[in-house]
Amino acid sequence: MNNQQGPLAPAEGKLGILLPGMGAVATTLIAGVLAARKGTAQPIGSLTQMGKLRTSTGNPLIKDYAPLTPLDDIEFGGWDVYEDNVYEAALNAGVLDYKTLKGVRAEMEAIVPMKAAFDLHYVKNLDGTHIKTYTTKEDLAQQVIDDIRNFKAERGCSRLVMVWCGSTEIYHQPTETHRTLAAFEEGLRNNASNIAPSMIYAYAALKEGVPFVNGAPNLTVDVPALLELAATTQTPVAGKDFKTGQTLMKTIVAPGLSARSLGVRGWFSTNILGNRDGLVLDDPDNFRTKEVSKLSVLDSVFHPEENPELYGNMYHKVRINYYPPAGDNKESWDNIDIFGWMGYPMQIKINFLCRDSILAAPLVLDLALFIDLAKRAGWSGIQEWLSFYLKAPQTEPNIRPEHDIFKQLVTLHNTLRLLMGEEPVAAASQEVYQDGPQA
Repeated sequence: MNNQQGPLAPAEGKLGILLPGMGAVATTLIAGVLAARKGTAQPIGSLTQMGKLRTSTGNPLIKDYAPLTPLDDIEFGGWDVYEDNVYEAALNAGVLDYKTLKGVRAEMEAIVPMKAAFDLHYVKNLDGTHIKTYTTKEDLAQQVIDDIRNFKAERGCSRLVMVWCGSTEIYHQPTETHRTLAAFEEGLRNNASNIAPSMIYAYAALKEGVPFVNGAPNLTVDVPALLELAATTQTPVAGKDFKTGQTLMKTIVAPGLSARSLGVRGWFSTNILGNRDGLVLDDPDNFRTKEVSKLSVLDSVFHPEENPELYGNMYHKVRINYYPPAGDNKESWDNIDIFGWMGYPMQIKINFLCRDSILAAPLVLDLALFIDLAKRAGWSGIQEWLSFYLKAPQTEPNIRPEHDIFKQLVTLHNTLRLLMGEEPVAAASQEVYQDGPQA
């Protein structure tokens, strides 16, 4: 991250939040923000709106401490492979009931997705019908750039951010096409097959100086070419993969086991999920992308290479099963085989009946507001301080990501303190979490 900070620009004017993928997560986010504006719901789960941090003068709400964009000054837009307006898409997603949506129906119906940049090769289980046509991927990227410019002008936004809320793409690794910006742009001109749709959106955003957050485990901005572009346009990026259900539990439980020096022989995780994300992940190539993201968490908490007696032989298995009756109400099961004093075995069982989009929506809001703050602070490149929200945090080369959620929170808070001229704290024990938000 380049944090050559100048004067912090104020959050003046409207902030446009652009969302590639306007399905369950995006529509749940939009409905919640609109309801919060009307005072009919609270933005629970959002650190920017409900969280506090300790300062030299007290324990203020983060939104009162840092100059974040108010909810009233947000405009939403985005792209989707289906043409339903946001209200219709929310009904189809089935996350929120009609009673909840009724109060914000008019505002949601007014938000209509733009045609998506789509490639069936990367998401085989979706049959996109609301998609752009193009001759080259360079032409496709220019169409997305035009969408960005038109949205900003039509909605009267002074600033924009983009948060990927689309599907998990098939697993692929960086190639020569992704090594330099020049090679990437040559690939756009030549329709390189290894430039995924998420990379098209990221490229278009970064060309326009729009901060980009990757909410899926896709490769996307985790390649040298797009990081070069981010440096060129002095634009912040963050990724990847929203930390919601099962992985959220792992980053809470695993640090506790590590803190007590309890050993782990095995950790078996399985899920059932019935929404569009579950359908996409039913394809083995797409699941592989998610599996890599989810498997990385425990090693980064336990450090088995440094603690071989406790974690050196740990077996970690992850499964996701598409089960349509579950809808967005994902259920995860974890069986954890641990051992303690003199090697005696014990077990922990976790059954988490969560709502995937209910957990993800506040993360999208926070990431959008924080990465806009980073842009106004003059920061660019990878924003590691936002790892708190992500399953597979993007880091600078050769930097091991931190997955302990409590350490991640201290880092996030300290970054805000740094931004506001406060002294950082040294440990989680110095933070204050116990009292709730101010009335």
